Amino acid sequence: MKFAILPKPWTQTVTELEAEGHEHVSLEGNPDVLIYHGGAADFPEEIPESVQFAQFAWAGIDALDEAGILKRSGLRWANAAGLYDDNVAESTLALILGALHQYRRVTRDGSTTREIAHETQYLVEDKTVAIVGAGGIGKKLLSFLVPFGVYTIAVNRSGRPVEGADETVRMAEIESKNVWGRADVVVLLAPLTESTRGMVNADVLAQMKQTAVLVNVARGPLVVTDDLVEALNNGTIAGAALDVTDPEPLPADHPLWDCERCLMTPHTASTPRFGKQRIGGLTLRNWEALQRGEALRTEVDVEQGY
Repeated sequence: MKFAILPKPWTQTVTELEAEGHEHVSLEGNPDVLIYHGGAADFPEEIPESVQFAQFAWAGIDALDEAGILKRSGLRWANAAGLYDDNVAESTLALILGALHQYRRVTRDGSTTREIAHETQYLVEDKTVAIVGAGGIGKKLLSFLVPFGVYTIAVNRSGRPVEGADETVRMAEIESKNVWGRADVVVLLAPLTESTRGMVNADVLAQMKQTAVLVNVARGPLVVTDDLVEALNNGTIAGAALDVTDPEPLPADHPLWDCERCLMTPHTASTPRFGKQRIGGLTLRNWEALQRGEALRTEVDVEQGY
């Protein structure tokens, strides 16, 4: 296999694949596989006909889809679904705990101590956690939640039971099954599509418990940010924890920074070093599947965009 890595080579990935007998070439060297880890603006205008598929280094491929690159490229695409389940699930658990424990509200002078002590919540208090978009990360998170004894609701498109969840609900039934209203913690792990953009808006936030917290480690535009700011300031919900925002990066003067009940991390639920460590192996597995005439293990539906 000849492979190219854009926008620039990752030394660790190159070394790993070369050790397996594969050849690193430039795009002009007619690679069989293109490993891509950049954004829409960096994607080349023309791709050699030799490229049999493009391996994206991250799970979320919505930015490339929105820019029309998936369809324009004419390529088969694979994403990194499942590659970062463990570290993203760990980050998600940390955000859940941080939001429930009121970490964002700590002040230097201790003036918030009494309020924090009064309003801190714990997962071990018979909580219900809803995971919206319960794929690989959601399944790993479910296993991490077991010691806390929570009741878990997995929400997916198919409604097929998710292993480890106490209940599985089809995305289309999320309101009729009152998932928003039953959950103490709502975790967003859904892909960003036309149907999920803005799914958490003022109406949904109003359905949630006043003591509930919202955790988003998927994509910022799943949430209508202005509605979330208002809900936090009005006490509609108890808190939020966000690894992603809309817009992103969040401007320094954005009102979300002033929401004392919103804990934020800078899109670090997963970091580039995990991509460099893991994408080589996934690329090989997809290449081997292709050689056997099978579907790529993490093939993207170009029409659906995920």
